[in-house]
Amino acid sequence: MSAQSNDGSTRRSNVSAQGNDVSASRGCWSGTVCGVHLVETYHEGPWSVTAVVGELDVVGGPELRQHLSVLLREGGSRLVLDLSGVDFIDSFGLGVIVGPLKRTRLLDGDLRVVVPAPRIRRVFEVCDLDRVFKLHRTVQEAVSTL
Repeated sequence: MSAQSNDGSTRRSNVSAQGNDVSASRGCWSGTVCGVHLVETYHEGPWSVTAVVGELDVVGGPELRQHLSVLLREGGSRLVLDLSGVDFIDSFGLGVIVGPLKRTRLLDGDLRVVVPAPRIRRVFEVCDLDRVFKLHRTVQEAVSTL
């Protein structure tokens, strides 16, 4: 669902990539599959910011991949992924992020990643992806740097 705010920014909140309402927090219980939730997509100037919550792995990754593909198809070339709410990321999740980076750069855009959690940041560093992406601590920092 999209809504226009007083400042002119457009927000699509509480909607997953499949259009499912995720406004109620889905808890992860032992023995269940949690996955990723796209909590909100909104615009900060020319940037499309997507807040991601949950586990970015083989289970949750396809939902994010689909969502980013839609944003790119709709003409978005400046994307910010806010991983502040991500509890876990593996190599599959990293691959989901790297693919759109290549496409945004082909469109003279960029993909910026917000990773405030040290344990998630460490995964990027171990895979040398901190050399590919500039990792930001806040969305504001990501959208304001050149």
